[in-house]
Amino acid sequence: MAAPPSSFGGRVGDGGVTRYTPAMRVLSGIQPSGQLHLGNYFGSIRPNLESVGDKNESIFFIADLHALTTVQDPKELREFRREALLDYLACGFDPDKALIFFQSDVPEHAELMWILSTVTPVGLLERAVSYKEKVEKGISASAGLFAYPVLMAADILLYDSERVPVGKDQKQHVEITRDIAMKFNNLYGDTFVIPEPVIRAEVAVVPGTDGQKMSKSYGNTIPLFGDEAKAKKAIMGIATDSKGAQDPKDPKTSPIFQIHALFLSKTGAEELAGEYRAGLSYGDAKKRLLETYLEVFAPMRKKREELAKKPKFLEDVAAEGAAKARAVAGKTMDRVRKAVGLR
Repeated sequence: MAAPPSSFGGRVGDGGVTRYTPAMRVLSGIQPSGQLHLGNYFGSIRPNLESVGDKNESIFFIADLHALTTVQDPKELREFRREALLDYLACGFDPDKALIFFQSDVPEHAELMWILSTVTPVGLLERAVSYKEKVEKGISASAGLFAYPVLMAADILLYDSERVPVGKDQKQHVEITRDIAMKFNNLYGDTFVIPEPVIRAEVAVVPGTDGQKMSKSYGNTIPLFGDEAKAKKAIMGIATDSKGAQDPKDPKTSPIFQIHALFLSKTGAEELAGEYRAGLSYGDAKKRLLETYLEVFAPMRKKREELAKKPKFLEDVAAEGAAKARAVAGKTMDRVRKAVGLR
């Protein structure tokens, strides 16, 4: 595979932390805690892949260390990791243009997390909304879950990431990262780039089959790949209101429309909205969504099936990505160790 942009080797001089010019480093991660779904695709995978280009240095990691807070079956985790890598490649990720790797293959993530935890106020973590929400959903209140934002801060700061694409629900984690980085810089000197969250409001929240945010935790997902029969069952089971088949319907309140519109151009979405207001039945609306879903993902599904037969290629992609990521992470950790007195 061809090498990514040359500046992946790092660029911090004696004068302190400098920003990339003209390229910007963009970091994104996805947690392999189950089968990926349309929420992952529209909220993260597609917009992140669209950001890959000559003007950006893009780093993607599969956050398997984070997944340990919820997935504690070794066999499941191994499968979820592989499936996530396959899904990214099937959706169009090009390992010649960006990095992708497993978080656990870069041990600097865990080391930096510990160092950052020594300067992170407990009160800052106690204000993390996601921790409270996950505990309320029944996830075990472990120390790892509580310190999740510190590991996320390490993920971001390790690569001098300047932009972090996130959904609205993850924005607070980037804000916590900024607070930790500024506290560290104030204590030890100019060490970290302060990252900026990038919120794509139009796809930040993808509705699930029950109208809530699509999430594995809610059991309301439509899978990206896997069994087509399950996808059909999920789509045909999307919740609706009590309006009759011929009654006008408000597309703004219909999860069927909101999901379907994500596949369409602006003009196509406007035309479909007009059909809803004219009395398109929910049954027909679901069939139309299913047709679009199958048509859009058919070539990706075929590519995924082909990639699944190439385990050596998958191993090589992840290993090369990790090696290049460690080259960047190592430079950051040299700087951090020196700053805190470990060098």
